[in-house]
Amino acid sequence: MGELNPLESQALWEEFHQLVNMTSQELTAWLRTSEAAETAETLPESAGAATGLQVVALLHKRRADLTDEDVQLMLRVVEEIEDQQERASDSDDERWRQGLMTLGHDPLKP
Repeated sequence: MGELNPLESQALWEEFHQLVNMTSQELTAWLRTSEAAETAETLPESAGAATGLQVVALLHKRRADLTDEDVQLMLRVVEEIEDQQERASDSDDERWRQGLMTLGHDPLKP
């Protein structure tokens, strides 16, 4: 799994799956909504933001099947979710929530 040692790769896998708290079905449904992205496609299988679609694909993979590109995406998604969480002080901000949901993280989900 990329340039990470086994402990780092396990930690990344766990952190990614903790932060990405939406199921692949929930994320796919969200990406199909008009709120998910202004550039949402009309075809259901390609609807939504590119990063969101890549996250959906990652959610279907086993850790042993990850590519270097998958690892880079996981690192980017974890960093982006953490950055957005730090920036927002009010979880009622719908635009902030929608941005996080496009990455697979619903801040209102228990």
